[in-house]
Amino acid sequence: MEGKADISVIILAYNESLHLARALKHIQGFAKQVFVIDSYSTDDTVEIARSFGAHVLQHPFQNYARQFQWALDHAPITAAWVLRLDADEIIEADLSLEIVEQLPRLPPDVTGVYLDRKTIFMNKFIRHGGRYPLKLLRIWRRGKARIEDRWMDEHMYLLEGRSVTFKGGFADHSLIDLSMFTDKHNKYASREALDVVSKQVNMELESAPDLSAESKFQQVGMKRFMKEKVYNRIPFEISVFGYFVYRYVFRLGFLDGREGLIYHLLQGFWYRFLVGAKVEELERALRSVSTKDEARREIARLTRQRIVSE
Repeated sequence: MEGKADISVIILAYNESLHLARALKHIQGFAKQVFVIDSYSTDDTVEIARSFGAHVLQHPFQNYARQFQWALDHAPITAAWVLRLDADEIIEADLSLEIVEQLPRLPPDVTGVYLDRKTIFMNKFIRHGGRYPLKLLRIWRRGKARIEDRWMDEHMYLLEGRSVTFKGGFADHSLIDLSMFTDKHNKYASREALDVVSKQVNMELESAPDLSAESKFQQVGMKRFMKEKVYNRIPFEISVFGYFVYRYVFRLGFLDGREGLIYHLLQGFWYRFLVGAKVEELERALRSVSTKDEARREIARLTRQRIVSE
C-alpha cells in the first residue's frame, strides 16, 4: 500500500490502554489524521494516543452520541473523508488497501461508505445468529453525516447523497474478560432502557431521521423497525425468549460452537432480558412521579446516567 488516504479517523476513548495501540497500529499506514477524544482517562490512554501521533482532545462524557457529535463539531478535521472507529475495532489490511485505492475513485454523489463488521468473541469469529455481516455506515464525506442523538444503538446517517459498501476486513475484537463484558453490557442495558422510557415520558433526545422508515432496505433500518414496532410491544418475558430461539436456532447460532453459545446466550438472551427488566423497573418508578424534573431525577438515579436538564 502506497501513500495515505485523504481521511481523518475519530476514536472515542476512556481507559482504553488494552485496545488503543492495536487500533492505532492498524490505521497508521493510511490515515491522514487521527483524533482521540478522551473522557479524562486515568490510565495511559492519552500517552498511547500521543505516541502514535494522534491529536488528543478531552471532553466530559455524557453519552456516546453526544461525545461523537462534539468531536465532529470541534475537532480540526481537514481531510475530505471521516472514519468512525471504536478503540476495540480493527481495520484489516485488505480494507486499508481498499480505502486508499477506492476512496479517490468514488463519484461526487457518493457521500458514505458502509463496512461489513464481524464480531470476534473469545478469539472466535461469530459467523452466525445474524451477527455477520453487520452493515454500518462508518466512512463519510466531511460535513455530510451526523450521528443519531440516542442513549444507545446510535448510528451515523447521511445528510445527502448515496452510499456504497467496502468489503475489506473490519472487526470488533474486544480483549476484555467476561467480568468486564457483563459490566459493560449492564451499563448498555441501562442506556437502552433509558431510550425506551424517555419516549414514554416525552424526554427524547434531539430528533433525527427515522432510520426505520428511511432505510427499510438497509440492515440498520430494518432492525430498528423490528425492535421498535414489533419487539418492544411484546412483553419482554416472551420477546426475549423468542429472540434467542430465532437467533440461536433459526439463524444457526449453534454453529458458532462453545464460544458462540456463551456469546449468543449472554448478548442475545441475558442482555435483552436485562434491558426488559430495567424498562420494567423504570416504568414502575415513574408511576409515582408527577413532573418532568422528578422523572429526570428518578431516571438518573436508576440508570446512573448524567441527565442534562433542558
